[in-house]
Amino acid sequence: SYSHIHNTYFPYTFCQWRTNTAQLYCERKKLLELLRAYIPRNPDIEHVRILLDGPVGAGKSSFINSINNIFQNKTTSKALADSAMADQSFTITVKTGLYYPFVFNDVMGFEKASGKGVHGDDLSKALTGHVKENHKFNPISPLTEGDRGYNNNPSFSDRAHCLVSLMPADKISLIDDDVIKKMRTIRLVARDLGIPQVVILTRVDLACPLVKKNLKEVYQRHYVYLCKCSIRLGVPVNCILPVKNYHEEIDLDEDMDVLLLRALKQMIDFGDDFLKEMTPEECPFCPIK
Repeated sequence: SYSHIHNTYFPYTFCQWRTNTAQLYCERKKLLELLRAYIPRNPDIEHVRILLDGPVGAGKSSFINSINNIFQNKTTSKALADSAMADQSFTITVKTGLYYPFVFNDVMGFEKASGKGVHGDDLSKALTGHVKENHKFNPISPLTEGDRGYNNNPSFSDRAHCLVSLMPADKISLIDDDVIKKMRTIRLVARDLGIPQVVILTRVDLACPLVKKNLKEVYQRHYVYLCKCSIRLGVPVNCILPVKNYHEEIDLDEDMDVLLLRALKQMIDFGDDFLKEMTPEECPFCPIK
């Protein structure tokens, strides 16, 4: 069954990419079949909830759109992304993307300046399921108990089952230390809650001209970026997954799809392991059924 197939597509062995078109098509097809057939091993959970965070412009909404493109077999714009506002947060509400056995929560990005971007306290509450769908964030005033957007009784399904941080490969060294500090703080909160974590390295084509020319070069050419990301965020290299989001493409691309689906499978594997081990006694803020 799907739930016992783990690490089949683990990317960080420097093996040769499947260059044969038929092989690539088969891998894409198999990954899609596995992900569509996925059923959480915890019977009380309807889906794996994946919370996305990262600096402004890292590509959180674009990542959701890219996954949706693959499952819909066409280009889509379910989570609105705005390239004209690269220097400020565009997403201001908690949005659940996709209606599959997994869902994404996309929140506004981290910013350097105080009073801008997602507040760390709000993201902590999102991890524990206390932020309602479509809550409008206020960077200056974080959500508190009794507010309209506060969920007093989060269920297992409301909380995050995997934290995914997105980092732009071409800007790793340029991201302000204050933003990195905020991301590390949320990682510690997730760690204390036992929530597994994955890092997605986006914009890999913009970081390396050879990768832009041939995406199959990504594993060989991006190891230095993986190491930089690992050092800055304190995440093991084998938990950092490179992808190229759909942005200017009109048609689907199998090379891009395989990278995206491999990353998604890793998230779901981690989240499913977390769900399997979760009990009401281990989740004090969730009501016992």
